[in-house]
Amino acid sequence: MALTDRQLMRRVLRREIAGTIGLLTDEHDFRAMKRYRSFTFDDHTTYLRQVEDLLKVRALQGTHTTVALFDPQEYADYCTAGNLDPDLPASRSRFTAQLATTGPTIPYDGQPLADLLPALVDEAVRQATWEYAATLLARLGACATCGEDIGRAAFQRASDLVVRILRTAPPGDRHLVCSVTGTPETLVAALHADDETDSTTQVAEAEALEFTTVLALGLATRGPGGLVMRTSAPGGPDRVYGWRMRGDGLEPLTAGEVFDAYCTDAESGDLIAPESGVDYSVPPDLEEEDPLPDHHH
Repeated sequence: MALTDRQLMRRVLRREIAGTIGLLTDEHDFRAMKRYRSFTFDDHTTYLRQVEDLLKVRALQGTHTTVALFDPQEYADYCTAGNLDPDLPASRSRFTAQLATTGPTIPYDGQPLADLLPALVDEAVRQATWEYAATLLARLGACATCGEDIGRAAFQRASDLVVRILRTAPPGDRHLVCSVTGTPETLVAALHADDETDSTTQVAEAEALEFTTVLALGLATRGPGGLVMRTSAPGGPDRVYGWRMRGDGLEPLTAGEVFDAYCTDAESGDLIAPESGVDYSVPPDLEEEDPLPDHHH
């Protein structure tokens, strides 16, 4: 009897332990792990199927699982830095446990792996974009004439602009995209702001931080860039607005410019047929004030 009680207690405790699974999302990463003898999977498809089975079993047991992006190169660097043998399952477990707090992760809610994989890759891209933009902002340093931290001032300015854009937008769900092309590579960030029933606006904190950082980088470097917002509300057409980055602020695009931007393929330059039921509009006035100091850097 005591044994069954102990087994039952262990089962109950196991259900309450949240776990993280490090996932190799593509064939290239999977092949990189094959060089370790203790990594016993034969092919990526079978590996993904077994991961999905494990996730389903854990969910049926009531166990919460987080899925993290497992990067073989980061793992190798981690093992070198910590003087760990990379060919031990215990080393992989330690690395995965660290990923739970530092890496891109997504909670498993029963979604098919075919949906979870691209979402996890998107999360990794978002995190990398934010880290890269934040690093470039920090490198700008202080203004030579006034001593003010250029990156911090630009971030505050970008925060104010995002708040104003959301405040002046018509009611409904809003989807914003910001792109900055003045850095060595084009950075793109998206922000979703959904209207709640109590008329508050719901924004994901991590998404807002990344979006504001990319916008701040565009403002601070005065590089070419722009911002587009699409609003959707029941019973009316979707509306699309746009701004270009000009100096340290945002300059509204005309309805025609928004139409041109939205109906041109960014890669090929080919025209895309306009969507029906979409209004291309001049954005509301952001009531520009408190411009950034004119830093000479």
